[in-house]
Amino acid sequence: MKKLILDLDTGVDDALAISYALGSPEVELIGITGTYGNVLLDQGVRNSLAVTDLLGHPEIKVYKGLPHASAADSFAVGEASAFIHGENGIGEVTIPDSNREPESEPAIDFIIDAAKTYGKELIYVPTGPMTNIAAALRKAPETADRLGGIVLMGGALTVPGNVNAWTEANISQDPEAADYLFRSGTPATMIGLDVTLQTLLTYRETQRWRDLGTTAGAFLADMTDYYIKAYETTAPHLGGCGLHDPLAVGVAVDPTLVTTLPINMKVDVEGPTRGRTIGDNDRLNDPVKTTKVAIGVDVRRFLNEFMTRIAALAQAAG
Repeated sequence: MKKLILDLDTGVDDALAISYALGSPEVELIGITGTYGNVLLDQGVRNSLAVTDLLGHPEIKVYKGLPHASAADSFAVGEASAFIHGENGIGEVTIPDSNREPESEPAIDFIIDAAKTYGKELIYVPTGPMTNIAAALRKAPETADRLGGIVLMGGALTVPGNVNAWTEANISQDPEAADYLFRSGTPATMIGLDVTLQTLLTYRETQRWRDLGTTAGAFLADMTDYYIKAYETTAPHLGGCGLHDPLAVGVAVDPTLVTTLPINMKVDVEGPTRGRTIGDNDRLNDPVKTTKVAIGVDVRRFLNEFMTRIAALAQAAG
């Protein structure tokens, strides 16, 4: 059984990613590490604790990561993120706070220790900025060889970004960290906008959760309806909301959900294209490709697995 760590800035699709992981019998979620992005670090940690409680899994430990890209910086949630995810990150739905606290061990040390313990069994899934994993790799470079792999949600290779014409939101929040990850030699699969914007959810699917008649089902439906409503303003041509973070978890569970291009990647960290994810021309002819970029997705199979797993979880959680 694979072991998973989810590294989350827990907004709407992060909560759906938690649900997908908890509903997948092939994997064991051994912990959640908190980051910033859709919300501030503390709000995201609060959401992760509350959501895992609501979904019937209070055993999932949550660790606090770094609150921003560097000690010299601060971080403020962007207007677009607040609009899409709500001020509280979970579609302005109110759920009880957990009576648990985050673990005292810093997220960086937890990642390093877990890689030592589980080795190739461990898949790390970051769905916000790459700040925590870059810090772990800098502190313990051997982690790159120990991990079974990284499946990251971020970037855009064959389509425009969602921040500007070339930059995706997660990468934009810490381009240096993403560049460090890509150049570290850690085996990674990039699940970018190329594929996540092909996996769309509509009110028809959220009604299925509501029809379960459970507290968990109502929460998931209300939260995701808010997200879909935001997409009607920000991307009305799509006809639904993108399942960005859940698709990364789906690929961690079952890599055959996507087709990939082996390519050594980098991130532009200077100049007008700062934040662009693109092939690294310095390693173009290197026969060893450490990164795979998803360029195709089996949409029907993924959506079926997504709905089946999450509905079963929401039914069991009550």
